Amino acid sequence: MSRATHPHSAVDRRDVLRALGLGISSALLPAGVLATSRITAQRVNLTTSGEAIITRAIPSSGEQVPAIGLGTFMTFDVLPGGPRDHLKEVMRLFWEAGGRVIDTSPLYGTAEVTVGDFATALGIGDQLFIANKIWATGEYLGDVSHATRSLERSLQRLWRERIDLMQCHSLVNADVVVPLLRAWKKEGQVRYVGVTHHEPAYTDLLADWVERGGLDFVQVNYSVLERRAEERLLPAAADRGAAVLVNMPFGKARLFKLVEGRPLPDFARELGIESWAQYFLKWVISHPAVTCALPSTSNPAHVVDNMGALRGPLPDRRTRERMLRHLESIPGFDELAGTPWYPDKQYRGTVTRAQGELRARQ
Repeated sequence: MSRATHPHSAVDRRDVLRALGLGISSALLPAGVLATSRITAQRVNLTTSGEAIITRAIPSSGEQVPAIGLGTFMTFDVLPGGPRDHLKEVMRLFWEAGGRVIDTSPLYGTAEVTVGDFATALGIGDQLFIANKIWATGEYLGDVSHATRSLERSLQRLWRERIDLMQCHSLVNADVVVPLLRAWKKEGQVRYVGVTHHEPAYTDLLADWVERGGLDFVQVNYSVLERRAEERLLPAAADRGAAVLVNMPFGKARLFKLVEGRPLPDFARELGIESWAQYFLKWVISHPAVTCALPSTSNPAHVVDNMGALRGPLPDRRTRERMLRHLESIPGFDELAGTPWYPDKQYRGTVTRAQGELRARQ
């Protein structure tokens, strides 16, 4: 997957790494390697170098979190015994660049184990903001035994006494799971509760839950490619005081395919944007209702590139519109949403293996 840097900046990923003082071994690289709002952007010193980064407040508590986090779907799912040292490097560089929010799920294969092992090895486990999920029904309506076992396994895998944010994954069994999450919060097993979905067709259902109130977080698919959340969900989150996590900020890598081989527009320099990844991420986190975007990567160089979006000015409303218009002018943008996820990428984890085995049986 190509992620070109700005032609005028003459900055490649190793230059960025050197500038940040984040040395990286090539042996660890995988192959192929603003409107007014109640939620305002702030800058606090969170990097190991003391450099100021962009953070957002969680409305229900005021707690500040960096506006760029780390997703783990597919990227952190590794077959047992397979190479994964590059993922430890991803986490190290993420942490040193100021990252704190990591989103995972029991559905993501070995991702929970990977996060837990390396967070412990790096000595940062208790300092990360872990966002996890519950995907469970039960033996009968109202039974919470499956969800309870899921929480217990997640705590063990992540080596945590409690989870920062627990979310009802894809609204599965939400009428039972969301009240259970609230009970866990009251009991101190989780700090925040939320709901998630990645399919655009469910965006209004997420908005329904937000409008009911009582949620700390909502996680939604939002990018310059998929903007449905702007119609109802993001205004509802701002109005009801729900923090917003954004999945798929790169449209499952399809946006990179669109701009492959193309230079950044000159106006991007005014925002300190040095790559298309930073272009896409700054567009997302500049929406005043967005709390944190969750790009996924298994590439150490890419995580440093992504974290560069935490620095420098954010686009205002007019600039965001200009950024969108520029992408809309590129041939193929209108058809991009209908193209396959992860172009030119292959993941060989437990999820991919299980999906392949099931297809072979049909």
